[in-house]
Amino acid sequence: MLLKSTSIKWVGLIVAFVLMLLLICASIIYGYTNTSWQTAVDSFTNYNGSNEHIIIQTVRLPRALIAGAVGASLAISGALMQTLTKNPLASPGIFGINAGAGFAVVVAVSLFSIADLQAFSWLGFLGAAVAAISVYAVGSFGREGLTPMKLTLAGAAMAAMFSSFTQGLLVINDAALEQVLFWLAGSVQGRKLETLLNVLPYLCIGWIGAILIAGKMNVLSMGEDVAKGLGLNTGLLKIAVGIIVILLAGGSVAIAGPIGFIGIVVPHLTRSVIGIDHRWVIPLSGVLGAILLLAADIIARYVLMPQELPVGVMTAIIGTPFFIYIARRGFNGR
Repeated sequence: MLLKSTSIKWVGLIVAFVLMLLLICASIIYGYTNTSWQTAVDSFTNYNGSNEHIIIQTVRLPRALIAGAVGASLAISGALMQTLTKNPLASPGIFGINAGAGFAVVVAVSLFSIADLQAFSWLGFLGAAVAAISVYAVGSFGREGLTPMKLTLAGAAMAAMFSSFTQGLLVINDAALEQVLFWLAGSVQGRKLETLLNVLPYLCIGWIGAILIAGKMNVLSMGEDVAKGLGLNTGLLKIAVGIIVILLAGGSVAIAGPIGFIGIVVPHLTRSVIGIDHRWVIPLSGVLGAILLLAADIIARYVLMPQELPVGVMTAIIGTPFFIYIARRGFNGR
């Protein structure tokens, strides 16, 4: 049901935000080690060094905050990408961000024997940025400059190239495959709070930037010719969107590895609830993206208990049917 009035939209946003906070609390409490709400409160108000308190503060709290930040960032970047490319199936992966980050990490492991997870974060960020800049450069060739179709084709080509290079390196280096396989599957398990804090400034810049350009994204969604006729500098806006996507999606991949489908599913859910106004789509997408990834991470803890399923696998299970639905609706013209 579409929320039309501004007051109802505010209520919907607040309710979603409260649900996100509850899921963060649930992520801190529930898992293989049994803890309670009271134990969680005591770990912050009356810390005693017990195993439960250590797990809550050093494992589950960072994990919950990382899942929320990554989910929000991927959803916002997906909403921007879908408007920029006029493609309902667009996501950060269309920039080659996931493939570029994965390739950088595999190169570091294969050629330089780097195995530190903190190093993976910065290498993934660097690889994501290089891939996205390459896509922009390739997509800008020609008389027409950067167009949605050229951007989509360039992204697909660069993603395929980086993925092929990655697979080639992994085939000839079994040790590298063992070290990076869990990271490549996408996971928030075992990440330290320092990893989030290192990337958080970039994510914050991306969140603020996305909100600031929301009004201009509304104009761009009317069509490039209309936007130019209304005086919008579409070239500058496309560059700004690219930078924001690199910061948000690149930072997310750097922290948690390539997690798919959040950037596709959440923007569609948001528009079905709140409409196409990006001044509402962007913040609600962020909150719903955090909710989806937090919920997926909590479920992933119980599917194969005592082992855990990588959250990237869980989001794929959730997102694949929705992806097929969007694709069929698009291809049928409905």
